[in-house]
Amino acid sequence: MNSVLLLIILIPLIEIYLFIKIGSQIGAITTITLILLTALLGVWYARYEGFNTLKSGVSQLTKNEVPLYEIISGAALAVAAVLLIFPGFATDIFGLLLIFPPTRKIFFNKISKKYKKNNIKNKNFIEGESEDIEEEK
Repeated sequence: MNSVLLLIILIPLIEIYLFIKIGSQIGAITTITLILLTALLGVWYARYEGFNTLKSGVSQLTKNEVPLYEIISGAALAVAAVLLIFPGFATDIFGLLLIFPPTRKIFFNKISKKYKKNNIKNKNFIEGESEDIEEEK
């Protein structure tokens, strides 16, 4: 089964389960209020972090450096904001983890290590030497 299709099916099921469990403990109105509050605060903080990332990226560009981390971080912040807008506790937790810079760096390190290992295994390296040859006319 495709992993995207599996996520599309599993995420709503997990969210419904959490709504029922948490709603039965704290009440329906409190659950709805909590979901709306996390969405509003999460989007506000994602915007704040987004501006900080943008400022850092511009700083990198003025130093003639490629703002690679800032580009990836900006994309992660956009995903986090979308996750926070979706109603649910599991998506809110994952979105909040993506918003905060320390946990975002942990995610990036895990993913980059995975791809570095895959790239090294899949590439065939050819070693050699080169020599400049001047043509005579």
